[in-house]
Amino acid sequence: MKYLILMHVDPEVMASLSLEQQQTIGDGHQAFMAKTTETGEMLSTHALGAPSQTKVVRSRNGRPETVDGPFAETKEFMGGYYLLDVESEERAIELASELPDASIDGLALEIRPVMFSAGADV
Repeated sequence: MKYLILMHVDPEVMASLSLEQQQTIGDGHQAFMAKTTETGEMLSTHALGAPSQTKVVRSRNGRPETVDGPFAETKEFMGGYYLLDVESEERAIELASELPDASIDGLALEIRPVMFSAGADV
């Protein structure tokens, strides 16, 4: 079954990390991608732009309107995701727990099953 691991980023937490810690995160993600690619569980991954580069299209008086900023008014934002094809939710949780983000207070990984897919990544 496909699972999406959403990476929630807190810019204040990221800014408080040392260069060594930031390098450890980068190295950890590289290792994660190599491992899940080798096991055949990796489908795709994408890093997303900062909230300052985000637009939201929503309805105003029944017409679409585009505004700046993320959908949610929080300091945390979705920094990217991994789309995996794994045997179970437990395996998705196991893999997410291996990402360096899982060991840093203030960061979070959200695991959600994919209920429908279409497009080039499926």
